[in-house]
Amino acid sequence: MEWYEIEGPTRLDGKIAVQGSKNAALPVMAAALLFSGTSVLRRCPDIADVRTMEEILESVGVCTRREGDALYLDCTDIKCTVIPRGPAEKMRSSVMLLGSMLSRCGSVTIACPGGCTIGKRPIDLHIRVLEEMGAKIRMEHGMLSASCKTLRGVDFTFEKSSVGATENALLAAAGAVGTTVLRNCAREPEIVCLCRFLKSMGICIQGEGSDVICVSGSVCRSAGEFEIPADRIAAGTYLLAGAASHGQVTLEGADPGDMTALLEVYQKMGGQYEYNSGKLRTDSGRVRLPEGLQVRTGCYPGFPTDLQSPLMAAFSALSGLGSIEENIFEDRFRTVGELRRMGADISVSGSTAQVRGRALHGADVSACDLRGGAALVIAGLSAGGITRIYNPQYIERGYELMDEKIRGLGGRMYKRRIP
Repeated sequence: MEWYEIEGPTRLDGKIAVQGSKNAALPVMAAALLFSGTSVLRRCPDIADVRTMEEILESVGVCTRREGDALYLDCTDIKCTVIPRGPAEKMRSSVMLLGSMLSRCGSVTIACPGGCTIGKRPIDLHIRVLEEMGAKIRMEHGMLSASCKTLRGVDFTFEKSSVGATENALLAAAGAVGTTVLRNCAREPEIVCLCRFLKSMGICIQGEGSDVICVSGSVCRSAGEFEIPADRIAAGTYLLAGAASHGQVTLEGADPGDMTALLEVYQKMGGQYEYNSGKLRTDSGRVRLPEGLQVRTGCYPGFPTDLQSPLMAAFSALSGLGSIEENIFEDRFRTVGELRRMGADISVSGSTAQVRGRALHGADVSACDLRGGAALVIAGLSAGGITRIYNPQYIERGYELMDEKIRGLGGRMYKRRIP
């Protein structure tokens, strides 16, 4: 058995190097399959989800190795198109292999994707756009089998904005014959990153960052080095940990342009920041929860749903009254019960949680998803006494050496285990 043990309260002060983005690295790893050669991904985070994707890629014949923060992916020989059920069921991002494997091999069989249980996360949009491009897809006994002799470009409009479906469509369009026009695309920075990587491989793409993206499919002509951008969600998590503790945290490598919605909320809470020479310096000495502050999650550039739970934890530790409306995943409030164990005053009505901040106390709690686990860390750092967070594997899916980084800021967070 393993757990994180936190002794609080602690004021966080100091510098932290922001890891490479989990949500950017995974689709880029899938995209590396499109080229018969070696791609080098620098600043690739060494986290559980990336290691799971490595395991999946190795199962089809990719040779992977690490040198420092660089991940090497030799995709010269793809020897298998059936992906083992075990690793595929560990995370939802495995579904992106539908687009890249269809482009490269013309077929793929994969288990229905897993990951965090934060609500309904259907893949119907993924399937629909791939079928429009000519793929035949069937589902039997929890496995998806897809095949297509030739993917063809289409003009497709997503019924609703979806990051994963947009990424899958881009990967398929990269290997399709003709031009694909995708409408109502997701606009997240991770989409832009994937397009940049595909363009570096010789794919012609226009419109990344907007809701209409045009892709002219072709054979990938090159692969080389690519740097994964900073993880805006990890950066936001550490910013909120600093806010809850009234500390001064400097985020090295963070891009404030990707964090606008969070920084606007942070300023409304009294937080101050400045950005200079690649460093985002935050000062939370005057942070509080202003009466009536309302935050609503939404698709980018709205407030990210991945930071909703960490924000709720920060709200819980600050004086004042605020509310958070969740508009993306209906089960994002699963962490509420665990925060209440620590004394949080949170009431939920439908898709809205009202939070009245007050002093928290340590307790034994369990992470039930990645971002909910990060929220418990923030609460534990702000709470008086000892907090033990069980199921640390959820946190380790997306945060690189979180306990070490927290200790580097003066926090008392340690990994414990019973053999």
